[in-house]
Amino acid sequence: MATLDRRSADLGSDRGWRSTVLAYVAITKPRIIELLLVTTLPTMILAAGGWPDLTTMVAVVVGGSLAAAGASTFNSVYDRDIDALMQRTAHRPVASGRISARSGVIFATILSIASIVVLWWFTTPLAAALAVIAIAAYAVGYTVVLKRRTAQNIVWGGAAGCMPVLIGWAAVTDSLSWAAVALFLVVFFWTPPHYWPLSLRYRDDYEAAGVPMLPVLAEPRIVMRHILGYSVLMIAASLSLIWLAPMGPVYTITAIVLGVLFLAEVGRLWFSVGKGVADPAPMRLFHGSITYLAMLFLAVGIDPFVGSPVFG
Repeated sequence: MATLDRRSADLGSDRGWRSTVLAYVAITKPRIIELLLVTTLPTMILAAGGWPDLTTMVAVVVGGSLAAAGASTFNSVYDRDIDALMQRTAHRPVASGRISARSGVIFATILSIASIVVLWWFTTPLAAALAVIAIAAYAVGYTVVLKRRTAQNIVWGGAAGCMPVLIGWAAVTDSLSWAAVALFLVVFFWTPPHYWPLSLRYRDDYEAAGVPMLPVLAEPRIVMRHILGYSVLMIAASLSLIWLAPMGPVYTITAIVLGVLFLAEVGRLWFSVGKGVADPAPMRLFHGSITYLAMLFLAVGIDPFVGSPVFG
């Protein structure tokens, strides 16, 4: 009997340890980290004109992931009150009480400091400085200042999500360029058409939590006008890279085709909203926007290895 009790206690302890680890992983929002890496690695390849130094690549992946994890953890701690009110986020570790706010702040601080050390030591001071700006922009600028105060919160707060592109470029070249700025703007203008469809789908959640997302404050038709406007700017920024980098036929063709398909999906959602469809399926655009960004940056990473610039 004592042996069975001991085995049960060991099993319970093992489950508790695993649950704690999973909670600390979840608090960093790993899906956001994955998306950031999708844009960073191809940017580094373009900046290097081929494969960058392996040490630099690993350092940017590790340091960039730590920076994003630290900023997301700060966000999870600060937003624990409104997360608890929304069905989509109520399960998050701090909102659900699996991790205390104090532990979350300590964890976020460790992650953030580690990211800066890694980038400073193994890449360039400029890359490390940009990481500091990115963490502050998301943890303070977006989370504390903007998110609960303005319908344009995701627009300006989204700038933090564009910083990994600049970090990757700076890590390779120890400088910035107009090509890097163009890639930054692609992600910047991409963020509203990506996030506002999600806000349309979970509008009631944001309204219940008192978060002034644009779909909460404006009717769907106005939201669609904003989505279209930012989509056009995003595509324009993607096409400007053809001249600024300059890029070859792989990227050029991909950017044009993806831009047309993206606008077609925006048009589909606009038509559904205009017709008053009860469920206009905004998540199609949300998921489609992820595919758009991944495919566009895949072309950014492939292009330096094939062909010559279209405009050289």
